Amino acid sequence: MKTGGMSYPRYIYIWIALLVLTAITVTTAGLNIGRIAIVVVLAVAAVKSTLVLLYFMHLRWEKRLILKLLVPIAIITLTIFIGLTYTDVLNR
Repeated sequence: MKTGGMSYPRYIYIWIALLVLTAITVTTAGLNIGRIAIVVVLAVAAVKSTLVLLYFMHLRWEKRLILKLLVPIAIITLTIFIGLTYTDVLNR
C-alpha cells in the first residue's frame, strides 16, 4: 500500500534509521571524546532532520520551487539562532 508516493515498509526503514541515529547521538554524548563529539552529534542531527523533512513531511515529492524557498529560509533562520546564541554567550 502506498501513501504519498511512499510504501509503508519504507516508512518503517526510515523510522528504524532515525532510531539508530538517535542511539548514535546518545552514545556519543555519553562518551568522553572531546570536541569531536559536537561534530558527530551535529552531523547526525542534520541527517535526521533531512530524513524527517524529506520523507515524513513529504518534501521529496513537492515541487522544486518550495525547496528552493525552504532551504535558504532555513539556513538564514539557523544562522540567526546560532549568531544570537554566540553573542549571548560572549557577552556574559
